[in-house]
Amino acid sequence: MRGIRSRVRAYYSNAVKRYGPTPLGVDWSNAASQQLRFLQLLKLCDFENAFSLNDFGCGYGALLAYLGERHPGATIDYHGIDLSPAMIATARKLRTKKRTPATFVIGSKCGQVADYSIASGVFNVRLRQPIDAWEAYVEDILIDLHASSRIGFAVNFMLPLDDAPSEDELYRTPTRRWVTYCRKGLGCTVKPVLGYGLREFTLLVRRRT
Repeated sequence: MRGIRSRVRAYYSNAVKRYGPTPLGVDWSNAASQQLRFLQLLKLCDFENAFSLNDFGCGYGALLAYLGERHPGATIDYHGIDLSPAMIATARKLRTKKRTPATFVIGSKCGQVADYSIASGVFNVRLRQPIDAWEAYVEDILIDLHASSRIGFAVNFMLPLDDAPSEDELYRTPTRRWVTYCRKGLGCTVKPVLGYGLREFTLLVRRRT
């Protein structure tokens, strides 16, 4: 697990140094698709009430900026976590410029319990890791997101291609694989979200009441 984290850390640190605080800096093609993903993930949250939020794999803090633009009246205790020191340094600099209340920390775990936790795109780039090793890495993160969320968590995955093998650099998966894990392995209720114009799916995962 340590070796995978080291490679992921280096990959995203290099990306943000090369492209800066832009969608390309976190390996997204454009701002429109990045924001569309945020829209799906945030369907988990109740914006009528104040809540706390872990943003795991927060990058340079794009979700925080999105929340400020789309939900300016919401009361959110935001906590961003990322493996990459370069990402966190960039996020802190942007937060200071905008004077946005939030915390950003370097880490491989959420580090604190919040009402909700969100992870966008953290499972996609597997950097030629064997599938079984990568899926163990995914499970480790899902376990932490579950343990760190009072109400629930949301994540996204890329779907398989129709008529081509998956790329060695990327991780694609059928919906059922992780719906089943979250339901049976973590004991949660799961709502898959599909059909929003991207070749991927989002899981809204809630603790059973």
